[in-house]
Amino acid sequence: MKVTVEIDCTPDEARQFLGLPDLKPMQAALLARMEAQMTEAADRFSPDAVLRSWMSLVPQTPDQLKEVVGKFFRPPPGGMPGKTGG
Repeated sequence: MKVTVEIDCTPDEARQFLGLPDLKPMQAALLARMEAQMTEAADRFSPDAVLRSWMSLVPQTPDQLKEVVGKFFRPPPGGMPGKTGG
C-alpha cells in the first residue's frame, strides 16, 4: 500500500504548524549587526584610508626628509663594526 500526502502551505505556516520558533527578528538583528561591522571594516581599508596611513610614515617636509636621510648615513655610535683603532 502506498499513500501520498501533498501539503500546500507556506514555510511560515509549516513552521507554525510544527511549533518551531520564529527566528526572523533574530536573523534581522544579526544581519544588521554584520552589515554594520562589514561597512566599518570596508571604511577602514578603503584606498584613501590606506594611503593616509602609509603617507604618515613618509617625511612631509624637507627638514624631516633631511633628518631621515642623515640618520640613515650616520655611522653607528660605537664606530664601524670589525675595525680596530690604529
